Amino acid sequence: MAEMDIDHDIPTILSTLRNEAAAELVGEFYTMEDLWERRLWHQLTLVLVQFFDNPLSLPLRSRVYSQFVNSFESKINKLNLVSIALSTAATFEDKKEALEFMSAVATKVDTPETKDAFVYAKIECARVKLQLGDVDYARSVMDDATVLLDQFDTVDSVINAAFYSVNADYFKAKADFAAYYRNSLRFLACINISSLPIASQRERAYDLSIAALLGDTIYNFGELLLHPVLESLIGTEYEWLRTLLFALTAGDIAKFNNLVPQFVTLPILAGAQDFLREKICLMALIEAVFRRPVSDRTLSFRTIATETQITNEEVEHLVMKALSLGLIQGSIDQVSERVTITWLQPRIMTTGQIESMRLRLENWYTSVGQLETWMESAGKEVWAAS
Repeated sequence: MAEMDIDHDIPTILSTLRNEAAAELVGEFYTMEDLWERRLWHQLTLVLVQFFDNPLSLPLRSRVYSQFVNSFESKINKLNLVSIALSTAATFEDKKEALEFMSAVATKVDTPETKDAFVYAKIECARVKLQLGDVDYARSVMDDATVLLDQFDTVDSVINAAFYSVNADYFKAKADFAAYYRNSLRFLACINISSLPIASQRERAYDLSIAALLGDTIYNFGELLLHPVLESLIGTEYEWLRTLLFALTAGDIAKFNNLVPQFVTLPILAGAQDFLREKICLMALIEAVFRRPVSDRTLSFRTIATETQITNEEVEHLVMKALSLGLIQGSIDQVSERVTITWLQPRIMTTGQIESMRLRLENWYTSVGQLETWMESAGKEVWAAS
């Protein structure tokens, strides 16, 4: 069809779509037609992005894209074009059709000037591949995307968000809890949490909680505990996971024991009770050391056994485990049954732990003040005696 014919049909197309649209969207169709007639492509693109982001547009997205956007897609910012295409692909029930559609869009934006849009489109193709169960192909696409992203001086936050989101999905499929945890938190750092529907927030919070609990290298949950996404679990059947994480980070064995009966509701945790028991003991050890001043970090086996609720015979194994994980540094004196801790792994603290540190600093400050007063008094006495 010639360009003149397309131009002639656009008002009719928009009029037809407008008549089928929800009442809240009618004004946007009039705005689209006005901006299209005046060839104000940038302003029109912004309206389209807003339109495609609106859940009410869902039934019309595919036709708006194929009948309207396609007629001037060369005029649209390519990153925005990919974003609009993604909203369109989300309406396809057939994932293979969605993949074909997004692959075609990726080809359109594959130019030296629009590599950022190309990477964005390919990342989203990898997401669909994951949904189709082709995990290996998705990984190869993400590896290629990593190479391209490393060449950019700056990366738009929407691309970073997509990259970490798809990486998280991949590691979730592979049951790599630690890698999922890292990538999922990085994804959340790239977005405004309010942009996620509450159902998506809860799903993300649940997955992050499971990953934090079962990740064999994750012993610091501070970043997750302070993130508002975790609050989405409050009032749900999985609120106890949030409570469990707080118990772990505080090394609170009593609270942990109270929550153990809940494990049976989640087979993935029920099958990992021994691991989780060791994890709470390690966290209790770390918290016991953390609460002590640096000058008092030599602990007897008996003290550690009491703090972690294990037997004296199990203490050495627990400490060696903490050393091997890099949670602490120090030495074990087997003869005197004492452990000297010289370093603790840096951690993001909860508000309760920050308050505990504040109180210790206040006590230290008071002690220094008392020492200063004593030294002044002693100096005066020496001066007077001489």
